[in-house]
Amino acid sequence: MLSAPKPRALLHTREVTFQGYAREDGLWDIEGHLKDFKTNPFQTTAHLWQPGEAFHDMWVRVTLNREFVIQEIEVVMDEQPHAECSAAIPPMDSLIGERIGKGWRKTIDTHLGGIKGCTHLRELLTNLATAAFQSIPGAFFDPEGNKPPLYLGTCKSWDFDGPVVMRVYPKFYQWNKPKP
Repeated sequence: MLSAPKPRALLHTREVTFQGYAREDGLWDIEGHLKDFKTNPFQTTAHLWQPGEAFHDMWVRVTLNREFVIQEIEVVMDEQPHAECSAAIPPMDSLIGERIGKGWRKTIDTHLGGIKGCTHLRELLTNLATAAFQSIPGAFFDPEGNKPPLYLGTCKSWDFDGPVVMRVYPKFYQWNKPKP
C-alpha cells in the first residue's frame, strides 16, 4: 500500500479491467473495459457530465486463436464525450488477421495511430495483450521443451540469470539464445 498522501482533492478516476475467456470453439475472447469519471461537472459540446457519470465507457472484445491471431474484434462505446468519437470504431476491423506479440504496439499504431483511431481504444488494445498472454494456456511453451517460454527475459523476475528462472526453469538458467 502507498504511504499516506499529502492533503489533496480527487479530480479524475479511470477504471480499466480485462477478462479472458476460453470459448467452446477453441478460440479465446479477451475483453477490455475502460471508464473515466470526473468529480466535478464536465461540459462537452453535447452534454454536461455530472460528477461520477462515466464520460468514457468503452469496450473491446478481441477473439484470438492459439497463435494470437485476431479472428474477430468488437468495439462498443456506451459513452463518449463527442459524437464523432464513434467514427474510431470501424477502423478497428483493420486489426483482423494481425498477431498479438512482438511489435504489437507498432501494429496498433500502423492501423489506428493518430487520427485514424482513438487514444483510449489504443490504450485498451496495448494492455489487452498481457491479458491474452495470461489467459491462453500453453501458448508460450514449446511442446518439446527445447525453447524457453516467451516471457523469460522480459522482466526482472524472469531474468535468465536470476533466481526465479534458476528455480522454476533450471534448464534455461543462464540460457543464451542460439545464433541464427
